[in-house]
Amino acid sequence: MRIGITQRVEVVASYGERRDCLDQQWFCFLERLGMTPVPVPNRLADIGQWAKAMALEGVILSGGNDLGHLPDAQNVAPERDATETALLAWAAESGVPVIGVCRGLQMINSWLGGELVPVSGHTAVRHPLVADAGASCCFRQFTEVNSFHNWSIDAAGLADALLPQCFSAEGHVEAFLHAHLGWAGIMWHPEREPVFCDADKQLFNRIFRGEPCEH
Repeated sequence: MRIGITQRVEVVASYGERRDCLDQQWFCFLERLGMTPVPVPNRLADIGQWAKAMALEGVILSGGNDLGHLPDAQNVAPERDATETALLAWAAESGVPVIGVCRGLQMINSWLGGELVPVSGHTAVRHPLVADAGASCCFRQFTEVNSFHNWSIDAAGLADALLPQCFSAEGHVEAFLHAHLGWAGIMWHPEREPVFCDADKQLFNRIFRGEPCEH
């Protein structure tokens, strides 16, 4: 199964380069699931045409880089914003499942008309999760997650098309499902766990392969 995964942009000033890059752990995580990772480049003229040519069967919007429209955004990458916006449009039109991770969750929510708020105390920590009363069994398995973000979604900022699944102690949305498309968003990083979590693996199999989660 071919899964496109978007890349962060890092500026290497000494070489005058803007580089696409991706944590190697993503390749390990997807390989463990029997999926083939396909890194998505950020400067193509027609990302939808490329995605079709690559025969992508799923898309991961990965973490890193603030969204460019946010106030006081840090380490922004306009080319990445444009790539992911076009990729979401292609996935919606093509019926391709998408999982947004951290920034990826934020991008999906913003693309669908939702809003973000700044949050503190959520960088390089672990914290508990509270499942929504109507959460899918896949999300009820998560009780504690890693956290590496400075922007979040409060209850009023969630896009209308999204269904909350998990919340932080402050009541911010940490995970959602799309009401109609096979899309999900999570604020934590599966690839950063020292041992890949069974609940994460089940969630990715559920979204990309339609496999049921174990209770």
